[in-house]
Amino acid sequence: MCSSLAINQVKAHLQTYPCPININFMWNFGFLVAIAFFIQIISGVLLASLFTAEITLAYNSVQYILREIGSGWLFRYLHATVASFVFIFTYIHIIRAISFGSCYYLSLTWSSGLVMFVLTIVTAFLGYVLPWGQMSFWAATVITNLLSSIPYLVSWLCGGYYVSNPTLKRFFVLHFILPFVVLGLIIIHILYLHITGSNNPLGIDTPNKVTFYPTILWLDLKGLSTFLVILSIQVFIGIVTLSHPDNSCVVDRFVTPLQIVPEWYFLPFYAMLKSIPHKTSGLIVMICSIQCLYLLAEQRQVNTKLPIKYTHGRSITSMSFWLYSSLYSLIWVGSQLPQCTFLSYGRIFVISYFIMILVILGLLLSSPYR
Repeated sequence: MCSSLAINQVKAHLQTYPCPININFMWNFGFLVAIAFFIQIISGVLLASLFTAEITLAYNSVQYILREIGSGWLFRYLHATVASFVFIFTYIHIIRAISFGSCYYLSLTWSSGLVMFVLTIVTAFLGYVLPWGQMSFWAATVITNLLSSIPYLVSWLCGGYYVSNPTLKRFFVLHFILPFVVLGLIIIHILYLHITGSNNPLGIDTPNKVTFYPTILWLDLKGLSTFLVILSIQVFIGIVTLSHPDNSCVVDRFVTPLQIVPEWYFLPFYAMLKSIPHKTSGLIVMICSIQCLYLLAEQRQVNTKLPIKYTHGRSITSMSFWLYSSLYSLIWVGSQLPQCTFLSYGRIFVISYFIMILVILGLLLSSPYR
């Protein structure tokens, strides 16, 4: 009885689930995020079975995986490369949700997605520290010092007052556990989506629906095939440098790098920290940059008559473009040296980011409904 009920639920959500007939490739990225995250879990479990979370052995264990284990280099590069693809797909997925109104109409889906986004950022940072390279160590030092404004947090997280052996062990445990937490949230995220139904490029509810299988599934598989081709080129050839060269060097506590630069997907938040002179204020601004995205879902509680179709739809799409431009500009600022010119640009782009969020909220709340 229970097995037949479970099978019927699986069929309802993966086979007969009705989807708008006019959704395009921009709706592939949610599926691709899930696939990329699943690849991360598989490759991460294999790497964790060979990794040693001890500061005198961590770097050498990574080199051992690369040089001595059969196909170890493949799983190492696959894990590092797919991490970037997770964030590429996530950023596109977020911008698409804002541009086409999914975050306004699917409030529970949007909120659960943002929780996953935050946990993914934390998981990626913890994993970035584990290889115990020069840039990993100093990035961990910068971030843990940033958290010193919160009482007792640094000593609890690091196992002391600086990044050391207990820090690496705790980061390894959290990095192993959090992906499974996110995996559970992905299931909840999909359930929330299927309760309300998917949005579409027109932004209006349409009776023209098709079943998820086979129409939408084939659309997702086309996107997956493209992703696998690009991933294979990057893993086997390496057309783009995704990691800083200093991270290939063993940790030296007595040599500070000329510029501490995290992975590219952390750069927007790193630019906010660099642009704000006060450490605590920079932390608050960084947290608010994510927290303000929740307001896009909360505005539906202000006006429960908000439909999918609103007259300012094109204006909101334009504002979403400028929001994306501000985010991309912060990536550029975060990769530059902390000079006065770039810091000034960073402050301009931070202000622009928050202004775009406020403008989108204002357009939504002032829209005449029809």
